[in-house]
Amino acid sequence: MSQPHTIQDEIRLPGFTGRTHLPGETDYDEARRSHNPAVDSRPALIAEAYGVGDLRAALLTARSTGRPFAVQATGHGTHAACDGGILVRTGSMASVLVDPARRIARVGPGARWSQVLAAAARFGLAPLSGSAPSVGVTGYTLGGGLGWLARRHGFAADSVVRAEVLLADGRHVTASPTEHPELFWALRGGGPGFGVVTALEFRLHPVHEVYAGFVSFPIEAAARTLEAYRTWIDGAPDDLSTALMLRRMPDDEQTPAALRGRRVAQLKVLHAGTAAQARRQLAPLLRAAGPALLDETGTTTYGAASMGGTPNRHMDMFDTVPDEVIGALLRASEQARTIEIRHWGGAMSRPGTDAGPVSHRSTRLTVILDTVVPGLAEELRPHANGGTFLNFLADPSRTAAAWTGADLGRLRAVRRAYDPDGFFRVGHVVPA
Repeated sequence: MSQPHTIQDEIRLPGFTGRTHLPGETDYDEARRSHNPAVDSRPALIAEAYGVGDLRAALLTARSTGRPFAVQATGHGTHAACDGGILVRTGSMASVLVDPARRIARVGPGARWSQVLAAAARFGLAPLSGSAPSVGVTGYTLGGGLGWLARRHGFAADSVVRAEVLLADGRHVTASPTEHPELFWALRGGGPGFGVVTALEFRLHPVHEVYAGFVSFPIEAAARTLEAYRTWIDGAPDDLSTALMLRRMPDDEQTPAALRGRRVAQLKVLHAGTAAQARRQLAPLLRAAGPALLDETGTTTYGAASMGGTPNRHMDMFDTVPDEVIGALLRASEQARTIEIRHWGGAMSRPGTDAGPVSHRSTRLTVILDTVVPGLAEELRPHANGGTFLNFLADPSRTAAAWTGADLGRLRAVRRAYDPDGFFRVGHVVPA
């Protein structure tokens, strides 16, 4: 039987079996690190959980001592510090099981998309993963989950069929359409503030080969390409997902010679179909852009498609992109390394009657910058629709903007029912 851990004569974790890290210890700084450089969390204790019992021990200790509590799988979704609290790492709880007959995956709270992609590919199946395989499955899905199959199959949250959840009072429950249905609804896009998800089950989809990659053009083509893009998207099929990028390419040997050190306009594309179908659909946009500097598109497996991601330092949602926005983005591209204008729509905008509270489904386009450009937010604001998306939101003070007014009211009622004391308060939680 394991012995209780005594931490600075203050924090005891009876029954905890995992490793712990204290301030000043060798592994403490590495264990507390997130992918957001703006978050410098200083927890009183970092606990590496090996099972549900460990999670419950850490949660109940935080509750009884009044300390902040947070869960971190990979650190991609960490947007607020857990100073003085108990930070639980779930990387050791990374099980992945695939049922090919039912097309269902079941994962632990520390699983990454790379693991699910590999397990599902053996059966010609694919999850609704995002751009980076290293991202944790659970946090991504609770925030909605916008991937490169979303126009065809919806958000990752829409594919969830069941969750096991550790509640604020230590109870371990199942959330599904028939068990705790309001909690099940809230988990599918309402963020992490309703409990600790200890297992997640979701649908997989029959996708194997895709046509994917990048086509790069001189930056001088950016204005006419953006103008064509805002109307071309009206006829884009659901099988085709695209984004337009304004990028400053690195001047190094890893960058293709044709792009090295240049500013470019870049089309990013993934088509869940044949190359011929994709090129036919893309033809009007490619003609508008003009001769390409480099075409790096081709047929590959879904798991091998390297779509890249844009670090988020600024994000806005738009229903259209008028000339004023195009001009502002072109000027901003002189300072930013990457600007991504991404097409939404398709299945994302057609939720089922039982869909969860994923943010602002009617949005047509999002704009993400990896650099804070002074004055740009004010310039874009009159043209944006005012919404935001939980997975793309770095500022917890804006969390409420991630949902419609009706969904926010319902989420508040669910939180009052399942966390009446406001125990879960670190990060993107529904405001009281």
